[in-house]
Amino acid sequence: MKGTLILLDHLNDRPAAALIKDGQLHDLLVDTDAPGPGTIYRAQVDRPIKGQGGVFLNTPDGPAFLRHIKGLSPKQTLLVQVTGYAEPGKAIPVTSKLLFKSRYVIVTPTAPGLNISRSIRDEDRRDALLQLIHETIGPPAYGMILRSSCAEADPEDIADDARAVLQLVSQVLEDDAQQIAVLLNADGAHEQAWRDWSEPAQIETETGCFADHGVLDQIDALKSADVSIHGGSFSIEPTRAFVAVDVNTGKDGSPAAGLKANIAMARDLPRQLRLRGLGGQIVIDPAPMPKKDRRQLETIFRAALRSDTVETNFVGWTTLGLIELQRARSRMPLQIEPL
Repeated sequence: MKGTLILLDHLNDRPAAALIKDGQLHDLLVDTDAPGPGTIYRAQVDRPIKGQGGVFLNTPDGPAFLRHIKGLSPKQTLLVQVTGYAEPGKAIPVTSKLLFKSRYVIVTPTAPGLNISRSIRDEDRRDALLQLIHETIGPPAYGMILRSSCAEADPEDIADDARAVLQLVSQVLEDDAQQIAVLLNADGAHEQAWRDWSEPAQIETETGCFADHGVLDQIDALKSADVSIHGGSFSIEPTRAFVAVDVNTGKDGSPAAGLKANIAMARDLPRQLRLRGLGGQIVIDPAPMPKKDRRQLETIFRAALRSDTVETNFVGWTTLGLIELQRARSRMPLQIEPL
């Protein structure tokens, strides 16, 4: 099927959302029990961690870790936001720089100013958006970013969304209680799909739509570590320390085949990691290729990572010729149960 399709259904009795592009599963969101990115706590300082530049905090969901904070004293309360999923046995990663994201706007209480997504390049549209906010809301009380989804959105929808988010921000920031508490839960899969998948698409919400459009078969294929690509394959295997990726060219051992397989891997790896919910340190063993081709591969790889919705840094090449990435843990690893 050509075009973009958004499906809202359930996976293993949990709300889930699938984004399909031209018949291929492009993104997958599944509700979890763990506190997700966006959750806001009123937390209490427990103890500092010497040598790591941070402190442990107490939250209703267990210990959290906050980096690069000075001047905090034990038992002090503060507002923090979850930035990613915690690794097993580790504290929840949080930040004190709160961010409230919706479909059309992002409100940043600690970073004042009104800004517009750089992807909106039409100057007339940018001027119209600025005028819309000033006329309907006035100078925002907090920092605000108008997202790329505002490019063709209805002005009334944008204004309503901005007002709703600003009201939510005020409710959270004006809460002056002292006990630890969850002040805002992260969006569920269906809400996150509405928030982040703003491109024109056909939307289906009927129970069983995953099965009707072959999503369950594509999810089931994620059980395998091996991914077929043009010119070879690559495998994705999570370990305790990092995610290992190995690229193979099959029977063709020529340098040209190695470069072709590595390029195909670079273009598809962000999608594969996104669907599997994998993050942290990613170590890639590319197929053999001449050193002179590394720059070409790196350029293609960086472009693919920039278009990904999960923040990923291309760290570089090791002495052994491996590629290192550092990827945010913004998804829980996909737990594939019998479908």
